[in-house]
Amino acid sequence: MDDLPPLVLDDVGLTLPSAAGPVEILRNLSLTLGGGERVALVGPSGSGKSSLIAVAAGLERPSAGRVELFGQDLSKLDEDGRAKLRRGRVSLVFQSFHLLPNMTAEENVAAPLEIARRPGAMEEARAWLARVGLSARARHYPHQLSGGEQQRVALARALAPKPALLFADEPTGNLDSANARLVADMLFELVEQTGAALLMVTHDTALAARAQRVVTLRDGHQVSQGPGPA
Repeated sequence: MDDLPPLVLDDVGLTLPSAAGPVEILRNLSLTLGGGERVALVGPSGSGKSSLIAVAAGLERPSAGRVELFGQDLSKLDEDGRAKLRRGRVSLVFQSFHLLPNMTAEENVAAPLEIARRPGAMEEARAWLARVGLSARARHYPHQLSGGEQQRVALARALAPKPALLFADEPTGNLDSANARLVADMLFELVEQTGAALLMVTHDTALAARAQRVVTLRDGHQVSQGPGPA
């Protein structure tokens, strides 16, 4: 199982209903993400990048094709089965942080560890906040943190369980240039340290250039795929 790629998309399509009739969001998409590999998804707005993340993570069922996480065909699992498969092995980071507003920074980071019944969850959360430079903000609530600080908490929360696969959807999209660089540095440093594979949506060409491979989408279709700059 450990030798299998974390993610395989095979001829995936996604069609959703709309008032004007069915809309083809994704079509004929195939992608394999190897263990520890870092891949960037780029393309214009509306090209299907975020939808691809949702399908790959098992949050949206494809209309066609096959999605495998860790060798498991997601079409054969119900919602609970997909959640169980993701638990502790898959994490997500979003543009809008998605921190729990009634929890402190350390409680947010500890939450997935506690769900996984990891001993010493709060101590581990504090250690992760130290890794992202936020020890002094551990007991602050999200509304007391800047956008850059909130995204660093979100990164710590995502990587604390040591997932094998991290999905990141525009992780620097809501940040100013200085904070975007800081978060990008931390993202790639922590992914490398933990060995997680990374599939990242971004509009930032400099961020995409840090990936090992860049996949370009247009109108829901893959138009190019190649290595990132050396």
